[in-house]
Amino acid sequence: MSAWLDRRILDLLGIELPIIQAPMAGATTAEMVIAASNAGGLGSLPSAQYSVSQLREELQRISAATTRAINVNFFSHVTPDADPVGQMRWRSVLAPYYVEYGIDPAAPVSGPGRAPFDEKFCEVVEEFRPKVVSFHFGLPDRRLVDRVKATGAKVLSSATTVAEATWLEMNGVDAVIAMGFEAGGHRGNFLTQDMSTQVGTMALVPQVVDAVKVPVIAAGGIADGRGVAAALMLGASAVQAGTAYLLTPEAKIPALHSKALKDAGDASTAITNVFTGRPARGVVNRLMRELGPLSDVAPAFPTAGAAVAAIRAKAEATGHDDFTNLWAGQAVKLAKQLPAGELTRQLFQDAMAVLEAALTAHRL
Repeated sequence: MSAWLDRRILDLLGIELPIIQAPMAGATTAEMVIAASNAGGLGSLPSAQYSVSQLREELQRISAATTRAINVNFFSHVTPDADPVGQMRWRSVLAPYYVEYGIDPAAPVSGPGRAPFDEKFCEVVEEFRPKVVSFHFGLPDRRLVDRVKATGAKVLSSATTVAEATWLEMNGVDAVIAMGFEAGGHRGNFLTQDMSTQVGTMALVPQVVDAVKVPVIAAGGIADGRGVAAALMLGASAVQAGTAYLLTPEAKIPALHSKALKDAGDASTAITNVFTGRPARGVVNRLMRELGPLSDVAPAFPTAGAAVAAIRAKAEATGHDDFTNLWAGQAVKLAKQLPAGELTRQLFQDAMAVLEAALTAHRL
């Protein structure tokens, strides 16, 4: 089998292979996006890691290197109100670590934030007119979504439950990303905060396929051809893979993160909120073990990260990943050290081989 017969996502997004490289803030680079798209898949740029001017620069670089479809991804969370009491409580919990690393617990802190989609980001979309725009944590204001769709872009968003998938369809998305509990990085949940009831990919994908009319993209625990084939057989029209791309040369992660990924196994990750204030899956380390993995004290996303950043910098300088957010999914052991373009093609080719073998066995 050399081609996937379900062309809904291929035709909708203007791509050749049903492989979407996941947008991973802090890890994905313009080079990764270019390589995945030029290989026939869909490269995805995580725009929450950039200012408006930085995003414009990255899109200019990508536009100069490929004419293929790309996905520009945004966060659609609501910026939380100031919570000085909550921040003081969080700082007091982290104070022993500050003392351990010789940092003044009362010193002002700053760290990378994550900006939600707004008027300024929308103007960049209107300027560059990417083929695909995706959102995480639901959708932004309907007026902004309408402006995005007016550019001709196809709109995607992540769902972690059937209820979220049907909500997204009712609110105008062109395809739903069914994000299983196995997925690395931030959960895409927005209608529920209960992590105890989140659904695995194998159970979520077919139920979402049955519940919505738009095409479904499977995400979570998919890092090789077998996972791609399984997701397609469950009714997904395409897959989105993230952790599989973290060991590509185009990924931008600290050496400590890369080592943690290579050493990790199937039971090495957990869902935590102690790094950003929002549930995300990563390799378990000291901060997760000692304060969580889920903490009621961590302030709202993305404000928890600033206070952790100072300790992280000190720890990394001494070779420790104790305070680094080591985002990874449960299939981390399956990730291969391949260039992003080659990985994109191999995921598809291996999946087609698996499906062909299954068909051959059935005929026999």
